[in-house]
Amino acid sequence: MALFNDLGDKITGKKIKIVFPEGNDIRILGAAIRLKADNLVEPVLLGDPEEITALADANHWRLGDIEIIDPNNYDQYDEMVEAHVERRNGKSTTEKSAALLRDAANFGTMLVYQGHAAGMVCGAVYSTSDTVRPALQIIKTRPGVKLTSGAFIMLPREEDGQRLIFADCAININPDAESLAGIALESARTAALFDIDPKVAMLSFSTKGSASSPEVDKVVEATRIAKEQNPELAIDGEFQFDAAYVESVAAKKAPESEVAGHANVFVFPEIQSGNIGYKIAQRLGGYQAIGPILQGMNQPISDLSRGCNEEDVYKISIITAAQSLMD
Repeated sequence: MALFNDLGDKITGKKIKIVFPEGNDIRILGAAIRLKADNLVEPVLLGDPEEITALADANHWRLGDIEIIDPNNYDQYDEMVEAHVERRNGKSTTEKSAALLRDAANFGTMLVYQGHAAGMVCGAVYSTSDTVRPALQIIKTRPGVKLTSGAFIMLPREEDGQRLIFADCAININPDAESLAGIALESARTAALFDIDPKVAMLSFSTKGSASSPEVDKVVEATRIAKEQNPELAIDGEFQFDAAYVESVAAKKAPESEVAGHANVFVFPEIQSGNIGYKIAQRLGGYQAIGPILQGMNQPISDLSRGCNEEDVYKISIITAAQSLMD
């Protein structure tokens, strides 16, 4: 697939370390071995080394020199606990941190924070909340970014089809106008990672005042805030989806807009429409949905779906490694 060939070119041979807390899951292990063999990522697997080795042997896979760390037998554990207590800044004690870091997701997040890995891929077994919570507490958002959000890169069946970004489809249930503006700006940044020149549409059930309600007002205000914060960005709204995506509809409903009819980044007003929208595109439109990609973090943390397969893990890991190279 062209997208992953392009991303692979960016990370090949750079030996970017990505930590996988669920190292004894067959999907994770299979993807990690492939990533290592393809010279794309240096995996760091968490778990019992004997269990992981036995799983690899049972599937006739060669682990080679892939790094395996057992959180229950880590020679720098005391230093990690101390760093965790300091990072939590009064919200944890030595005893609490020592117990918490026996959990692989928290342990893996600390490996990223301490610079042992550039990013983390988790969620094949862990829930979204158990993956994201440690990231928010330890990694935190970049300076100037108030919240994290979840975007999907939507890939068409045809190799030469248009790549799209949908957000927020995973994290924020009902963001206010300021938060929605922040999601839009981060989604444009994500688009650039995939060589998409972002044209951001702020979605609604109204197009340029065709309906009036507090829900519409929120999107209008979010658009104003985003434009004010990044005047150079091509962003507009509020738009119904057809006005944002279809040129002939845009010509009738929003003829003065440079974004209408040409949008490739779609910001949904709340999580219900975002989640429904990406799944409709996936199931009825034939798009492949890759994500969610967590946006706005100091360092990349990726949340898998518990229904993922090995190929999903492989692709998300490539994206995570590429995110680590972003300025």
